Amino acid sequence: MTNEEKRKHSRIDSVNLLNYVYFDENEEEENQGMGRTLNVSESGILLETHSPMDARRTVSLTIGFKEDVVDIKGKVVYMRKMENNMFESGIEFFDMDRSADLVLKKYIEAFNENTQP
Repeated sequence: MTNEEKRKHSRIDSVNLLNYVYFDENEEEENQGMGRTLNVSESGILLETHSPMDARRTVSLTIGFKEDVVDIKGKVVYMRKMENNMFESGIEFFDMDRSADLVLKKYIEAFNENTQP
């Protein structure tokens, strides 16, 4: 089974700047910084950062989607170091409020409409 088959939602390639706060195993703030999304779905993102993130840790994200900004919490499900010394982390969303969910769905729908042949 491929990663695409395991996912609940399809991902779109999308670069969005974001701010993150990364928490340790005691839910204490461990690190914060800037990053960018590489792809986005209704249930998670692929995040590129300068710092590594351990799997199963919590991260709070503030993401700009065009003119909207949303705050979303997520769990790091995997991380890998890239050849350019950057880190890619797969983030699965949880505890998303209704307004963030609506903005995310609106953004994905608009993206899909603009990429239709």
